[in-house]
Amino acid sequence: MSRSAQTVEDSRLDALARRLVEALGGRFSSEMGIDVDRGDREVERWLLAATLFGTRISAAIVVRTYRLMARAGVRTPADVDRRSWDDLVGLLDRGGYVRYDYRTATRLQKLAAVLHEDGVGTLRGDSLTDTRSALDALPGWGPVTVALFLREMRGVWPGIDPPIDDRAAEAARHIGLLGEGEQPLERLREVAARTRLDLRDLEASLVRLWLAHHREFQRCEGGPRCSGISAVRPGKSGG
Repeated sequence: MSRSAQTVEDSRLDALARRLVEALGGRFSSEMGIDVDRGDREVERWLLAATLFGTRISAAIVVRTYRLMARAGVRTPADVDRRSWDDLVGLLDRGGYVRYDYRTATRLQKLAAVLHEDGVGTLRGDSLTDTRSALDALPGWGPVTVALFLREMRGVWPGIDPPIDDRAAEAARHIGLLGEGEQPLERLREVAARTRLDLRDLEASLVRLWLAHHREFQRCEGGPRCSGISAVRPGKSGG
């Protein structure tokens, strides 16, 4: 491909990336009003919010529930420590966790107990592997929650630069942001830099696309005409 043709192609893909993030939304933490770049207090808020994703429930309900809890003064695990189990169940019910209220309230209390002494700093390992292991040991956390948390912590904690989520990579191939044989992290970092998007927002939007649309990938023509980009609104799917 000639240099001029490559420039045109890059411009087309850059516009697609920006449209994707605008249409589907970026980081879930940002949608919840959390800015993990501002320090440990905000990271603690994201830790509590990420825990709410540990149940098979829509992102819209998770976002609504965290916002409701935050307005009620429950923003971090330390805040959970100061509330009764019944209080937590009531807040979860109001948010939409009716089927999962008891187990989620218990999970939040267990999380608060684990972090009571040393806080979120104890989860920060010397390597990505160590940090993953520490997070995976949290009550109710598993690989999906760990990946969600770390995806939005990329570059915040030293050494946290995980591989691109497999679902994001598949969605990127579907719409043409990622070619066969290209390294997902390297390629999407390049697109994000060119478009002045945060890589975390771009990856999260691709995960949102996959969750909402992957069953249609074979029937959808993909590329800039992918029906999933225009059909989905922010907050409809998450994880």
